[in-house]
Amino acid sequence: MPARRTGRSRAASKPRKATRARKIECVITYMEMNEPPSAPLPPVPLVSRLALMRAERPGIPFYRFLYNTVGDAWLWYERRLMDDEALGAVIHDDGVEIYVLYVGGVPAGYGEIDRRREPEIEIAYLGLMPDFIGRGLGRYLMRWTVDQAWTYGPERVWAHTCTLDHPRALSMYQRTGFVPVRQERLRIDDPRLSGTFG
Repeated sequence: MPARRTGRSRAASKPRKATRARKIECVITYMEMNEPPSAPLPPVPLVSRLALMRAERPGIPFYRFLYNTVGDAWLWYERRLMDDEALGAVIHDDGVEIYVLYVGGVPAGYGEIDRRREPEIEIAYLGLMPDFIGRGLGRYLMRWTVDQAWTYGPERVWAHTCTLDHPRALSMYQRTGFVPVRQERLRIDDPRLSGTFG
């Protein structure tokens, strides 16, 4: 009579590898405003040595640092897929402006304005470094960037966010004055499976 087995078999005792779905579903919300915001400016956050500076023709590594660090948790991947030449062609275009928010001399976030299709202007990217979320800096950066876009007298300013972004992103856009105009449901390849994210 064979010996009685106790517990799981050797094969069953091996830990299973976690698997991710190859596709991710997300909903993109497109928003616009057709006149400058009427709400009062949000208060300047109570942080030490706050500064907003335009990064004129930023180096590719510096831009990738901003984009990758701000967007890592929200799966920003499109610019990660671009080679340096293609990325440089976008961010060094005269119609693209990148503004970096500094707190105590440290990059805390950035906003990117795309004027390449004037008379409409897109807020292409906007976000904070993880260490600076929750301090009121997002509302300040958003409103400052929107006000900067309106200095060019566009017909409209538009932006988009999706369900992969920060959970409060859509409400922040709406509080700033953006109005949702349409939504699009997508299934995208999970960028984490391609090695795009470390």
